[in-house]
Amino acid sequence: MASIELSAKELLAWRRRQLALGGRSVDLDWLLDLGGGLCWSSMQKLHFDQRQEVRLAQPIESLEKLWLIHIKEHVPLQYLIGRCPWRDFELEVSKAVLIPRQETEILVDLALKRVGKLNKGKGSWADLGTGSGAIAVSLARALDGWQGYAVDCSKDALILAERNLKSLAPKANCQMHLGNWWNPLRPWWGTINLVLCNPPYIPKALLAALAPEVRDHEPRLALCGGIDGLDACREILSGAMQGMMAGGFLMMEHHHDQSDQVLELMRDAGLKDVEFSFDLEGVRRFAIGRRP
Repeated sequence: MASIELSAKELLAWRRRQLALGGRSVDLDWLLDLGGGLCWSSMQKLHFDQRQEVRLAQPIESLEKLWLIHIKEHVPLQYLIGRCPWRDFELEVSKAVLIPRQETEILVDLALKRVGKLNKGKGSWADLGTGSGAIAVSLARALDGWQGYAVDCSKDALILAERNLKSLAPKANCQMHLGNWWNPLRPWWGTINLVLCNPPYIPKALLAALAPEVRDHEPRLALCGGIDGLDACREILSGAMQGMMAGGFLMMEHHHDQSDQVLELMRDAGLKDVEFSFDLEGVRRFAIGRRP
């Protein structure tokens, strides 16, 4: 698709017209960045110097069509563009996977801080419920020489995750496995040093109250955690002692009000050194445990 050049004045007028139709300015600027190739800092400069010429990566009419779909049908822009920035790279995304959230980046940071407490040198990690492969790509890029395992019960999600791994971590030693949580990793039970998971954890009764962008478009399989939101958490923890190597860490994300319950489930499963950590808003969002 051919790019197009227009004046800053024309672009800002177009932007005002789109926002008059609805939606948030931050989302429209995101569309101009990821879809039009106009980064946020460049966008801000246009307000001060409208004599500039702007070159967009695709015609303004194409961006306008995407914006209208977004505000009228509540389709997430990440799905419309097919990409999502995460950490220091961009992931391919589709309706087959949950859109990676910024707070989940913290889960990776927590894991990497604890790698030094594991065996010196190389080890193995697992990303249970990999989705787009966001966590798997991050671990593969950071833990050079480690063996990785990315697991998902959705074939479409696993295909997408594999594309992201090949594109963003081409030298990674990561195996893709189709199946439910620990089951596909049975041959490697007892050998895995580090396990990360962002499982479905929304209680069933809360699904209807979610924003339409999430409720109507993101995969229910990746959202609903059963009656209390902890079904997947219980399944994962039931296999933790078998699946992990002695001394290995398990870290998972959970709903904003599930911290006490998840920590207790970890202790009941036999994990030690159980603790919580906070998300970007200071909410207890992550649970960490270690196999004795």
